[in-house]
Amino acid sequence: MAVDAKLLEYLSLPNYEPMTVKSLAKKLGYKKKVRDKVDQAVERLVTEGKVQVDPQGLVHPTNKSHALRGILRKVSTGNGYVILQEPKPAHLTEDLFIDRRDLGDAQTGDEVAVVLLKRRRSNGQQCGRIIEVIQRATNRFVGTYFEEDGQGYVFVDGKNYEEAIWVGDPGAKGARLDDKVVIEMIRFPTQYAVGEAVLIEVLGARGQAGVDTLSIIHEYGLPTEFSLEAVQQAAHLMEKFDEKNLEGRMDLTHDPIVTIDPATARDFDDAISLTETENGHFHLGVHIADVSHFVQPNTPLDRDAYIRGTSVYLPTRVIPMLPEVLSNGLASLQEGRVRFVKSVFIEFNPEGIPVDVRFANSAIKVRKRFSYEQVMDFLLHPENHPELEVAVSTLLLRMQKLARILRSRRFSRGALELSMPEIVLQFNAEGRVAGAEEAVNDESHQIIEEFMLAANIAVATELNARGVQFLRRIHPPPSPEKVQAFQKFIESLGLELPQAQSRESLQELLDQTAGTPLQRSVHFSFLRSLQQAEYSPEEMGHYALAADDYCHFTSPIRRYPDLTIHRIIDRLILRGEKYGGESYEHLMKAGLHCSETERRAERAERELKRLKLLEYMEQFIGKEFDAVVTGVEKFGLFCQCLQVPAEGMIHISDLSDLDQFYYDRDARCLVGKGTNLRLRLGLLVRIRIVHVDLDRRELDMKLVKLLESANEASPAAKIRKSPRKVPRNNSRKPAPAPRSSKNSSGNKRKRKK
Repeated sequence: MAVDAKLLEYLSLPNYEPMTVKSLAKKLGYKKKVRDKVDQAVERLVTEGKVQVDPQGLVHPTNKSHALRGILRKVSTGNGYVILQEPKPAHLTEDLFIDRRDLGDAQTGDEVAVVLLKRRRSNGQQCGRIIEVIQRATNRFVGTYFEEDGQGYVFVDGKNYEEAIWVGDPGAKGARLDDKVVIEMIRFPTQYAVGEAVLIEVLGARGQAGVDTLSIIHEYGLPTEFSLEAVQQAAHLMEKFDEKNLEGRMDLTHDPIVTIDPATARDFDDAISLTETENGHFHLGVHIADVSHFVQPNTPLDRDAYIRGTSVYLPTRVIPMLPEVLSNGLASLQEGRVRFVKSVFIEFNPEGIPVDVRFANSAIKVRKRFSYEQVMDFLLHPENHPELEVAVSTLLLRMQKLARILRSRRFSRGALELSMPEIVLQFNAEGRVAGAEEAVNDESHQIIEEFMLAANIAVATELNARGVQFLRRIHPPPSPEKVQAFQKFIESLGLELPQAQSRESLQELLDQTAGTPLQRSVHFSFLRSLQQAEYSPEEMGHYALAADDYCHFTSPIRRYPDLTIHRIIDRLILRGEKYGGESYEHLMKAGLHCSETERRAERAERELKRLKLLEYMEQFIGKEFDAVVTGVEKFGLFCQCLQVPAEGMIHISDLSDLDQFYYDRDARCLVGKGTNLRLRLGLLVRIRIVHVDLDRRELDMKLVKLLESANEASPAAKIRKSPRKVPRNNSRKPAPAPRSSKNSSGNKRKRKK
């Protein structure tokens, strides 16, 4: 009998008492010369989740009936955390800590089974051990190829794999030194054994233009090619489209209708019309590309769109949900072209309260395509735009007026707004980053945001009133434990949040810290306290928007859930069918899939932006920047540059010139043992860029000097003295109508064989 089977048989005996590996070997009759086989067998069984070894070295059989489920996230130390799934024990209010020796071969993103251990960390956090990988997040990885001793190895990008993965024969697939390659894992690495993989694709030389984008596409498994059947179907739709055939559609082609999008937008799926009647009522038309007219259920286009779930907007490339003949052509609301739309008409009274909602299949011809910058310039200086026809300029001013009313009313209902600016990258002709800045969110953006929110709420409210099951966009409220943890964090900064459950108090705190050195820390911490928004048929409402019913209706070109809503409107409202929607089980499955594809796209977009920003920062090694401390951990400080929105870390060992520091968990700061110097969140500092590691995606900094006294009043105290109120509604009067006119460390990784 094999050693593994013999061990498992002995451990399953009813009278088995946990013992050391050495004692087990004796019990099973193995002599000293072959005892290493028992050690190796135990290591294999631990990796497979069939046995456990406790901190005292005693071997236990695994009891999977007591296991909990969750998603693993590994950190740079090699340890990990498991985010538990519901249902979970009530006493477990935070993630489980998993020591690296208890990980087995589980990797970041894997769904795992975990058992609780008796030990806890020094801060009281519960520890666990992974006993089984239920589902792998992926078995494909991207890394850098090298050779040693006649064998091929790959360092996987990121921080999850400290040691190289063996890929066998050198030069497989024509790989050369420092090429970026894709590998498929055959045996995942553990604490005891090296990983083994097969090399399946060479992406190109490390650092070559475009290879970073390909790396992220493969790392996140983003589908880039459409099926032949879908491409053929899209081409056929293009051939037979007749813009003159408006049968069954409301003809709005002569109405003043505009689009407002980013200057670099490639697809346009929403347009706006707006009139105001003598009684002060607004009649808003939100016109959304009628993708459901072209993409019918259970067709090749539909199947490909469902698999993708969403379009992915990478910094230098768009991976659309639909072939470009649709996403940039037939279904894109281009200026001066007749296009088919789903229209929702909402009538608001002068206070911005909706009093009527209607739907229609329509045809429009966009009168004018605007960028956000163009609209903002017009709103600030309407007199400088005599080229706009009166109908269009009047429409823009009317849109501004209604959007302000809706925005004011929305925040009075308790909607919340975080200030988490997006990073916008600028590129040169070679496709390399030439600059970076935080995105602007001015009134031109807010106008469109308000109208899209109003349309989504109106659609969801109508569907809910009709008793139909549909794919909602839900955002559950934060758990009491998360709220309490956020409140403690705020108090550690010297701020006050007396009513943590009060939306008014929360928004006042967010407003106070917006635009201050504490903005990123406070707003990001609040974001982490919230649950993730997702797609589901559950009637849970949307916490951040303070909406009882909400769905996504306004972007069917790039989001599959919106397409499902359009189909329901067609059948239930426009055709008058007796239709109760898809089954709850079907909607739950679709919601889980669409939520996951959305998160995958967000992670890929965020990671590629980060990678390209790091590539940009390489040229500044040795240069100094002013920065703000955005994170404090026991191992160092995280800082974000003020001139360029790049974040890096100052390791605690690099602070020895100032003092020897310890971490004050309650105050969230590093405290000098001799000087009592307090390095805290929001502190303004000057740093030097010392190292950029693109493979590990790290930026290392060195503290040059403090730009303010670390022992004077904290930023929180300054905020309390002079609170910054951010108005929820711009009270500036609308401009007069114009005259009539025609974006941890650099340690080397080990090469283990």
